[in-house]
Parts: sequence; C-alpha cells; structure tokens
Amino acid sequence: MEEIDKALGQTLKKVRTGKKWSQEKLALEAEANRNYVSLIELGRNSPSVGMLFRLCTALGVSPSSVLQDVEKLVGRTTMTKIFR
Repeated sequence: MEEIDKALGQTLKKVRTGKKWSQEKLALEAEANRNYVSLIELGRNSPSVGMLFRLCTALGVSPSSVLQDVEKLVGRTTMTKIFR
C-alpha cells in the first residue's frame, strides 16, 4: 500500500503545484490541517474517502481523475499484486 500512498501524494502535489497553491492554501480550501496535507503528499498518510473528495473538490479536479493518475503511476500489474 505504501506505493499507492506515495503515488497519491505525488499526484495531489502535482495538481496543487500546477495551481501554484501552497499546502496551506489547499488545507484552508479543503478544511484540513496543513501538516496532514504534507503527510498525504509525502505518502506517509492515506486520506479517507471523504478527505480525498474534499481535497479534489478544493483543487477543482475529480477524485476519479486523480485515482486514474495514481493507477498509471503504480501500474496495473503492481495493483493486481497488492490486492491479491
């Protein structure tokens, strides 16, 4: 699961930095703690489904598009191995 957490963090960070937002700005918009956003981006924490939706809504992207990008980063083969 670590690989998935890291890929999710990388994807969210890419979207956030593409908007030129700080972690603090994202945290404010998503009603989250900045330290928690940092831990998610580092792959050290996994957001709940609700938090993922809040982060994506704040960033103006769909959760499904974020998860598609995560799947591309991790690869389908790895996903199959992880969830066997």
